[in-house]
Amino acid sequence: MAIELLQQGVFVNIPSSIWTLLVGIAITLISLWYGQNHDLLPVAASPEAAEVDQLFDLMITIAFGLVLLVEGALVVSLIRFRRRPGDHTDGPPIHGNIPLEIVWTAIPAVIVLGIGIYSFDIYNQMGGLDPMASGSHSMADHAKMSGAAIAASLSDAEDITPGGQQISLGIGASPSRIGSPADITIDVNGLQYAWIFNYQNQGVISGELHVAAGQEVQLNISAQDVIHALWVPELRLKQDAIPGRTTELRFTANQVGTYNVVCAELCGGYHGAMRTAMVVHTPEEFEAWVAENSFANNPDQQPTVATNPRDMSEGEFLAPYVAQMGIEQHNAIAQLRHHHGVVGL
Repeated sequence: MAIELLQQGVFVNIPSSIWTLLVGIAITLISLWYGQNHDLLPVAASPEAAEVDQLFDLMITIAFGLVLLVEGALVVSLIRFRRRPGDHTDGPPIHGNIPLEIVWTAIPAVIVLGIGIYSFDIYNQMGGLDPMASGSHSMADHAKMSGAAIAASLSDAEDITPGGQQISLGIGASPSRIGSPADITIDVNGLQYAWIFNYQNQGVISGELHVAAGQEVQLNISAQDVIHALWVPELRLKQDAIPGRTTELRFTANQVGTYNVVCAELCGGYHGAMRTAMVVHTPEEFEAWVAENSFANNPDQQPTVATNPRDMSEGEFLAPYVAQMGIEQHNAIAQLRHHHGVVGL
C-alpha cells in the first residue's frame, strides 16, 4: 500500500513542514522510550541512586534523540543528494546559513545549562554542597567565608572556618539530615592495594564493607600512600581517598545483597585487583555480624582483613582469575610475564 502511494506521488506531495513534524514526533517518542528502557545501569541499591538514575535517563533520552536526528540527516543526505551517474557538475556553492548556525549553537547551550542546573540540584539533595556537613556550621556560615579561605582549605588541612572547623570534602548529610549523626560511622583507609574498614564504635576491623539496610552510613575515607577512589556502582557514589585528608561519604543502602567496591583511580600496577565487597545486611543480620567479628567478643582472634597482591606469588595472585576464566594457570602466568616484559623466569 505504501509503495502504491509512493508511486502515485502522495508521499512526495506532503509539505516539508508536515514531514518535519512527523519525524520530530517519531524521534521524540523513540527517544523517550529508550531513555526509560536502556537497561544500562546496575541495580539501584540506595535512594541516592534513584536520583542519579533520573538524571542519567534524561541524558540518555537527549543523547539518543540527537543520535537519531544527526545520523538520520546523514543517511537522508547520502541518499537524496548523492551524485547521479553521468553527473560531473559541481555542487551548489553553499557558504553558510547564519540562522542555522545560531539554532544549532543555542540548542546545545540550553541543553547543557538545563542538565547542569538539574545535576546541581541532585548533588545538593545528596549532601554534596555543604562542606561543613561534619561540623556544626551551616551554609550561612559558609557563605561568610572568602573564596581565598575556601581555596586554602582545599590545598592544606588547616582549620580556617570562622569557628575553627575544618571543611570536610565529599558528600555529607543531605539538607534534611544536617546536624544529625549517621547510624553507622566507618573509617576507611585505602592503600596499595586494599581497603581497610574500621568500625570504631563496634570494635571491628574488616576487609569488606558491611552495612545495614535502611541505616545511614558515614564513611570517613583516607589514603595511606597514593590517591585512590572508593566506588560502589550500585550506590551511584564515588569518592576520592586522599593522603593527608579525610573525605566524607554518607549514604543509605536499601537493597540487601552483595556489591562490588572498586578503586576507580589508577593507583599502581595492581590497581585492577584493588576491589572488595560491600555486604548489605538486614539490621538483625548486621548486629549478628558485628557480634561475631567484634574484638570485645573475640579477644583472641587475629583475622587477616586484607592481603597485598604485591606480596603474592604469581600463582596465588592469578588463582581466582584463572578459575573464573576457565584457563590453565601456566598459560595465565606466561601471559602475565609477557605483559610485564619478564623473560627467562
